[in-house]
Amino acid sequence: MKFYSLNNQNIQASFKDAVIAGIAPDKGLYFPESITPLPTDFFEHIEELSNQEIAFQAIHQFVSEDIPDEALKEIIANTLDFDFPVVDIEENVATLELFHGPTMAFKDVGARFMANCLGYFSQGEKQDVTVLVATSGDTGGAVANGFLGVDGVKVVILYPSGKVSEIQEKQLTTLGQNIEAMEVDGVFDDCQRMVKTAFLDTEITNHKKLTSANSINVARWLPQLFYFLFAYKQAKSKGKEIVFSVPSGNFGNICAGMVAQKLGMPVKHFVASTNVNDVVPKFMTNGVYEPMPSIATISNAMDVGDPSNFVRIRHLYQDDLEKLQESLSSHSFTDEKTKAIMKEVHSRTGYVMDPHGAVGYLGLKEHQKSHPDTYGIFLETAHPVKFLDVVEETLDVSPKIPPQIIKVMDKDKKSHAITTYEELKQHLLNN
Repeated sequence: MKFYSLNNQNIQASFKDAVIAGIAPDKGLYFPESITPLPTDFFEHIEELSNQEIAFQAIHQFVSEDIPDEALKEIIANTLDFDFPVVDIEENVATLELFHGPTMAFKDVGARFMANCLGYFSQGEKQDVTVLVATSGDTGGAVANGFLGVDGVKVVILYPSGKVSEIQEKQLTTLGQNIEAMEVDGVFDDCQRMVKTAFLDTEITNHKKLTSANSINVARWLPQLFYFLFAYKQAKSKGKEIVFSVPSGNFGNICAGMVAQKLGMPVKHFVASTNVNDVVPKFMTNGVYEPMPSIATISNAMDVGDPSNFVRIRHLYQDDLEKLQESLSSHSFTDEKTKAIMKEVHSRTGYVMDPHGAVGYLGLKEHQKSHPDTYGIFLETAHPVKFLDVVEETLDVSPKIPPQIIKVMDKDKKSHAITTYEELKQHLLNN
């Protein structure tokens, strides 16, 4: 299968080349040339399949020309060695917990899948690949963990100084080996801008093979469809129409869920739940896409003012707003509402949501006001301990620190402080 640039469909690449390049030469995001629905009996008998069997069948058509079946099975086995439980919170409301992996965030799946793909592709290559990535929080830790020690791959992570949680910062600045952290004086959008600029800078790309591990990369983005299928497998027996509410920042996660829908998953509707960075909720109302400077919130992984992956969602629906509105609605919520619902759900059910999951819960409840007979699943994208200060301040509880977190807390932070793109460029050229 070929992947084409969303800026120009004549620019095409294999899966391998799209993964290694990260972004098309014309700055466009890569998109698969076709999405062939899986057979109906796959969904009718999905509960009889293991997660690894589901993942293999779901991703096979996109990667099979570049990754043989046995290698793909090994990559999937290395990626999916933890659980993805759907946990009932109240009647017709459940959460899909995506924080049982090594860095306790949903991005573990995409980061590990991509790291394993790049490790496979780099066998026998003479030149190292440099993974250059911007993070608003959890991407950095997941990418650092997924790529740690992978032969032939170096990782440079840019993150906004003072705008990620202490635990998130520890996870991306303490590993060493082939992982380097760049602490940027700015916001996430500044980090993302530097990364995109580097990809187009021939003074760098003539000397280094760069790729990105943000959800713009097809190997980071596509495998996120796995856990929507795992959730469908668990919720199918409820016998109700299923709705997913996804806390959304760069929109890669919800876009992957919508690809699962195109593969035939019997889910009609998704809710994109955002914080006050509300570019998409406004677009879904008035059809006008207006990027904005990102605003800092307590759900910092969603502080994105120009979500890269929304162009993929629009393309999935041929840029037809009415068609898109049938499958997607979007709502935004303030920090005050987020904290209030964290308190309310905790006092009523005992369940501790992180601020991102709380935004997902709010979006789901908004949708269920007009669709009360649906079974709603909101995504808990990170363990609440990763946002310990917010959780403690809001709920007056201290979640138990899991072993994945304890092991990084006493390590020393190592990062390079930078302010300008030129500083990043010199670092890349000199190292």
